[in-house]
Amino acid sequence: MRVIAGKYRGRKLKSPPSLQTRPTSDRLRETLFNILAPRINGARFLDLCAGSGAVGIEALSRGAAHVAFVDRSRKMYALIETNLKTLKVDEDEIEIVSKEVLEFLRKRATQEAVPFDMIFFDPPYAMDYETVLDYVGEHATRVLAEDGVVIVEHHRKKDLKEEFGALRRHRMLKQGDSCLSFYRTDTK
Repeated sequence: MRVIAGKYRGRKLKSPPSLQTRPTSDRLRETLFNILAPRINGARFLDLCAGSGAVGIEALSRGAAHVAFVDRSRKMYALIETNLKTLKVDEDEIEIVSKEVLEFLRKRATQEAVPFDMIFFDPPYAMDYETVLDYVGEHATRVLAEDGVVIVEHHRKKDLKEEFGALRRHRMLKQGDSCLSFYRTDTK
């Protein structure tokens, strides 16, 4: 696994040791960031179910101002830490949290924290996506910036709803067995 573009371009990242964690492919990451390119510079990015941290690291490499990495696994936490230390990422640019996604979001929603411009959610394909997306949609004003976007990576056979609370899907991209669904707040 490698960083595709930006200031860390070409740098290798350590991968998860087991196949239980499914990293986002280089090709899909490249497609994702080609879409996000106009908005990534200076953005606050949240990488949920971060795994190796490759997506969040790609965001930093391409100019995101701050990335929060959230994964419930202590092993993944350590792997993210290792990858960030190898790249010598400034600690002011990152936050690494070992918690369940919903627990992190609930705590974040009760704080007066700056909302994220982008939330990337790539859970294990067998996970219940809807509970997390319902929560984000219900608390969008607290966790997502006004013009923010939520990107969900899921299996192409997994049908996600068009709407989750205030979130409405505005784009879906299929690549191989994976799919990216893009949601933003409904401004109607």
